[in-house]
Amino acid sequence: MRRLFASDLHLRPERPDLTGAFLHFLRETASGADELYLLGDIFEAWIGDDAPMPGLDDVYGALAHLSASGTRLYFQHGNRDFLVGEALMARIGGELLPEAFCIEHPAGPILLMHGDQLCTDDAEYLAFRNQVRDANWQRQFLAQSVEQRMAIARQLREASKARGMEKSDEIMDVNPQAVREAMLDAGVEQLIHGHTHRPAVHRNQLGDGSGIRIVLGDWDRRGWYLELDDSGFELIDFPIE
Repeated sequence: MRRLFASDLHLRPERPDLTGAFLHFLRETASGADELYLLGDIFEAWIGDDAPMPGLDDVYGALAHLSASGTRLYFQHGNRDFLVGEALMARIGGELLPEAFCIEHPAGPILLMHGDQLCTDDAEYLAFRNQVRDANWQRQFLAQSVEQRMAIARQLREASKARGMEKSDEIMDVNPQAVREAMLDAGVEQLIHGHTHRPAVHRNQLGDGSGIRIVLGDWDRRGWYLELDDSGFELIDFPIE
């Protein structure tokens, strides 16, 4: 079985190069894959399925074509696109996953996460995350006009960017104990996540010589994806022009 994983594309109209790179990835790399997992922050912002990000119709169409061609498509919420819902999934032929999800593999089950919930040293962010993941908050937000939601989203992004500039790299990275607990709770020795924009393969995550954590990279000047088959995995990057 051939599976592909990507996260943190942050697609937006202002970066047509990212859109083009993703379309090429879908048509040339993902074509024929058994499964494609999009592990969050695929979009720079998402204010509701009734107001999809403009300028990305080709992306929605390419995803729909891929799933209609036989590739199973899965989507996991990130901290930027946590309001992606079933209407978008129906449009692209995808399936929403919970924030922690295990897949089976010959080497043992693998845990999939966006990764932001592992940044437990950032108490301020976790409080914000709990707020916007609350069903009542989301219901109130989605009840507002598109213009109001766009304004709120801009304010949230600007505030997040300002706070991020004040925080150390350590605070914004995952917490090793949180990683260990997540893997132990799920009964896995392998974890795949994104969010931190620090692509790497980390070993010995369980502290006893076992435990592999694969971090997907963000798409900017280079694109990143993970390819996994029954024999193993490869973390792959490529230039974006």
